[in-house]
Amino acid sequence: MWKYTLKRLFWAIVTVWVIITLTFIIMKIIPGNPFAKEGNMPPAVYNNLQRHYNLDKPEIVQYGNYLKSVLQFDFGPSLKSKSITVNDYIRKGFPVSLHLGLQAILIAITFGLILGVIAALNRNRWPDYLSMVLAIIGLSVPNFVLATFLIYYVAVEWQLLPVATWKSWAHTILPSIALAMMPMAYIARLMRSSMLEVMSQDYILTAKAKGLSGSVVIIKHAIRNAILPVVTVLGILTANLVTGSFIIEHIFGIPGMGEMFVKSIFSRDYPVILGSTIFYSIILIGLIFIVDIAYTWIDPRIKIARESS
Repeated sequence: MWKYTLKRLFWAIVTVWVIITLTFIIMKIIPGNPFAKEGNMPPAVYNNLQRHYNLDKPEIVQYGNYLKSVLQFDFGPSLKSKSITVNDYIRKGFPVSLHLGLQAILIAITFGLILGVIAALNRNRWPDYLSMVLAIIGLSVPNFVLATFLIYYVAVEWQLLPVATWKSWAHTILPSIALAMMPMAYIARLMRSSMLEVMSQDYILTAKAKGLSGSVVIIKHAIRNAILPVVTVLGILTANLVTGSFIIEHIFGIPGMGEMFVKSIFSRDYPVILGSTIFYSIILIGLIFIVDIAYTWIDPRIKIARESS
């Protein structure tokens, strides 16, 4: 088990390094300059800025310096906001994005599992059809369309919740629902398929033959085993919700990392783009690593297979 964990950790570190390298290369080959929008800048001022931010050095030297800074978790200064560093942006924006993402994944898991179980236990009946219709809508409708719909009806027409910004818990409900719909639909469909497969297994039929109540069979045996495929995707879903809420944050005026990332792209603020991408990658790869190890502990069959290999 420890050998497998160390192997996975090694490849996670290699993956982060590859992402850092590729992102750095892409930023260098994209046309444009972070100071191009400063107007008719005198050449002397332009050269001083290049020298101040070490942009006049060879690219291999810039890469080495940046890699050294990243290892110290220092993403450097922002090229547009002279008194603010990329770390300051992350410290300010990430807690907001994390709150939004975790609240959305909690909604997605809770209602996704419930819909999936209900659909499986009522196969080919109206609860099954209704649950799957909701799942199809969740997968088909983009979250920005759903966000617009929620703002217009729930906030403007019915005035049940505030429209935008990030001032209280009430302001978090609509963006969390808009962000949670697609993963909730995916979890519901996955849980339904997994439940149907588990319910047809011999050990479920044996448990019923022994006289165990339906609730015990479903909760203790069926759901426990059917939830394993859902666990495998939680890492990716959580990371996507925490780091992939750009459009939702923009629509609702949420001061998270997504909004910061979009602005940095338009302004060509390279350190912010690089720092945000690397930070997102570390979260994504870290969560996948944690879920992969957790899945090994949850399912003894996988643990035995990996130890034997």
